[in-house]
Amino acid sequence: MPHISRRDFLKAGAAAGAIAGLHGKPLFAERASATDWVTLGKSGVKVTRLAFGTGSHNGEVQQRLGQKEFTRLVHYAYERGIRFFETAESYGASQQMLGAALKGLPRDSYKLMTKVTTDDRQDPVKKLDEMRRYSDTEYFDIMLLHWQHTGTWVKDSERWQDAILEAQARQTIVTHGASVHGLPALRQVPGFKWLDVSMIRMNHKGTRMDNETDNWGEPGEVNEVVTHVREARAAGQGIISMKLIGEGTFTNRSDRQQAMRFAFRNASVDSVTVGYKSTAEIDEAIDNLNLALA
Repeated sequence: MPHISRRDFLKAGAAAGAIAGLHGKPLFAERASATDWVTLGKSGVKVTRLAFGTGSHNGEVQQRLGQKEFTRLVHYAYERGIRFFETAESYGASQQMLGAALKGLPRDSYKLMTKVTTDDRQDPVKKLDEMRRYSDTEYFDIMLLHWQHTGTWVKDSERWQDAILEAQARQTIVTHGASVHGLPALRQVPGFKWLDVSMIRMNHKGTRMDNETDNWGEPGEVNEVVTHVREARAAGQGIISMKLIGEGTFTNRSDRQQAMRFAFRNASVDSVTVGYKSTAEIDEAIDNLNLALA
């Protein structure tokens, strides 16, 4: 596969985004379900609408289960049709635990997404290869730049963008994007052509969502977040939402149902990741999303 520079990539992305915007299809042409496979914008990568997250409180919730129980939970989700699994470098042992849990399942039967911390002190190429070893996988379906939280992140992360494109050329990464936190960072998303996938916080209450200072103690600006999500999707990006249940603060099922409906009906996200600690939580998330899509 030939080398692709970031400049060439951005030119190609602009054309792809224009095509995606012109030929968008209705969100739900037929009866939809939580475990349907959906395409993440111009990336072409298909994931299930509902994902299995491993980062509840930075992965502490999942890690407390222990490997045996965590593996049982992953396999239960897989059997129920969730085939999209998400982790991150900053989740610590969750990376290795997920890799162990997925061992033995056909690699082409599920999608694996991870997120890399863009630390200037690190060698990006070495870090990406290290993450593959930790996750015990030959490739990642989606690699995200993690926790992009400043208005200058597009420029600041260029070394990491280049390294990811190099990894794509070697076929160790399929597609790429960023997870963003705070309005200054989010405002850069719709117009940034390098992005194929964006991970954005979303719920109807604005809990743990984006505001000017990225202060979790203050409500997020829900309307502005939704506006940027729609702009990014119109530009051809696939949108994955996080913090759907307010980092676990929505203890009322009605709120969890409303959050799911808001993400898909009002914000028009493509997929959502939720962290689980029991089979009952997996069952509920599937039921809540099916209800939201009905």
